[in-house]
Order: sequence, then C-alpha cells, then structure tokens
Amino acid sequence: MLLVVAAVVVGMSKGGLATAAAIAVPMLSLVMNPIAAAATLLPVYLVTDWVGVWFYRRNFSRRNLVILVPAMIFGIVIATIVTPYTPEPVLLVVTGLIGIWFCARTWLRRTPPEPAEAAILPGLFWGTITGITSFITHSGAPPSQAYLLPQRLPKLEFAGTIAIAFAIGNLAKLPGYWVTGALVGLEWRLTAILIVAGVCGTILGRWIVELLPDATYMQVIKVMLFTLSAGLIAKALTL
Repeated sequence: MLLVVAAVVVGMSKGGLATAAAIAVPMLSLVMNPIAAAATLLPVYLVTDWVGVWFYRRNFSRRNLVILVPAMIFGIVIATIVTPYTPEPVLLVVTGLIGIWFCARTWLRRTPPEPAEAAILPGLFWGTITGITSFITHSGAPPSQAYLLPQRLPKLEFAGTIAIAFAIGNLAKLPGYWVTGALVGLEWRLTAILIVAGVCGTILGRWIVELLPDATYMQVIKVMLFTLSAGLIAKALTL
C-alpha cells in the first residue's frame, strides 16, 4: 500500500506539484532499503515524467530549459563518477540547507524583490547542483527551485519547465542506474501497477494546479520545499 501511495505522490509532482516526488523515496526508506526504493520507483518517474511533459507541452520557459538541462546532465555525469566516494548525509544536509535558505530569505524579506532574470551563470551553477543531488539523493528540487522561483514565472510555465527539465534529467540517469545494477531484480508486475498509480497521480496533480490561484500555488510550493528540506536534514542525522 505504501508503494502505491509513493507512486501517486511521484505522479502528483509530475502533474505540477513540484517537490512532492522527493518525499517518495524517504517515505519508502522507512520500510525498505533506500536504494531498492529508488530503483523500484525509477520506472514510475520515467513514465510519469513524460505524461507531465505532454500536459505542459505548451507551457514552459525555453530559455530556462536551454540553461538548466545541459547543466543538469553535466551534474549527473559528475555524480555518476563521484557517487562511490560521496557520503550521502553530506549531500542531504547541503541540499536541505539550500531549500531552507531560500525559503527563509523569501519569507523574512519585508518587501518583495523584483523578479529575477533567467541568468546563465546562476542557472548553470544551480542546474549542475540539481543534477548531482537528483542522481545521488533523488532530491533535486531545492537547487532547481532556488533558481526558478525568484523569476516568478506563471504557475503553468513554472510547472512545465520543472516537468520537462526533470523528464530529460531522469532519462539521462538511466544509463548510470543500469550500469550500477540498480534495475536488476525489479518485479515488473508490481512496477506496472505502480506506473498506473503514478499516472493517476499525475492527472490529480495537474487538476490541483489548475484549481489553485497563482499566488497560492507558489506558496504551496514554498511550504513543500521547506518541509522537504527540513526532512532531508533530519534524514541525514539518522544515517
């Protein structure tokens, strides 16, 4: 049952509730090995990614994708090389602190800042960090959102940019997972059930996004980001 819930959560994130997917692996880690949990959910990520791409095929920031996607792939390559030598708790803490720092800076500021531009150098930096953390800890949301949220994109454009960037990024992770043997031993009948649950979650996530006003949607994303970031730090302290 918990696997199905995790699959629905992954799907909801691909439907536009960005950040939600990152809690799926930690949720399953309570009852199973984190590596096995990540491998079990990887097909769900891959399928729901492209359902999300179809939903948002007309709503995305082309400039942000041109900046973020190559940087994310570069980060994934780095992560593939350094994963055996990188302590997971360190990355979890750093990733969590990025999210908390961004939320605190936003909420404590007295006057709203002007919308940021899709600048190349910050995008390359945050995109690379996103690729590294996404590959190793499956938590690329804090760095990617630290770059995108200050731009105050319309909610559908924000959701679409996230959906397309992570669809390409997760696909780029597949060779690394295959080489490391993470996909060996998957129960494909169970995987098919989880994929169906994930697609249903994607439809639900898209419906919620359309229902929420822009301002409310962004506040929901920030609260989810803060919660996730605190959870990552808490998880690191238990390892």
